[in-house]
Amino acid sequence: MAGNSLKDMNTSFGKLEKFQGQDFRRWKKKMNFWLTTLKVVYVLSTPKPEEVEDATSELWNTLEAKYIAEDASSKKFIVSDFNNYKMVDSRSVMEQHNEILRIYGQFTQHNMSMDESFAISSVIDKFPPSWKDFKHHLKHKKEEISLIQLASHLKIEEGLRDQENDKGTGKGKFEFR
Repeated sequence: MAGNSLKDMNTSFGKLEKFQGQDFRRWKKKMNFWLTTLKVVYVLSTPKPEEVEDATSELWNTLEAKYIAEDASSKKFIVSDFNNYKMVDSRSVMEQHNEILRIYGQFTQHNMSMDESFAISSVIDKFPPSWKDFKHHLKHKKEEISLIQLASHLKIEEGLRDQENDKGTGKGKFEFR
């Protein structure tokens, strides 16, 4: 019976990913969850005979020290990626906006926070040169907007720009026969 439930649990949760040297905190949380589910999480905290306890504790502490320190340096890279990101005219603004949001999402993964209004203002500052007028329009709005509203404004504006470009090239015209 116990063998069957373990087998069922393994298929339900999928295979625990091997630690690849990145996102240690996330992996640690998954490992704790998995061990809790298997009802063996106590092995991480229950005192053992001296020689076994030292080996287990030492291994876990070494992993934490190494990869949490690497997490700290990766935080600097995430902030740098966000600050240095610049949109270009040659690519879809929505596609680039989604890339910025992915970087912004990594802040949460690393227990960092950024005020949403600051993030919105930063994203607006990253618009490509051809979006200068739209950028000024958004900057001078009286009411604050959310990241979701910003994405909606960008989608509408990009759609309008695409329609204008299609009209100029004749792609958007219907042909009647």
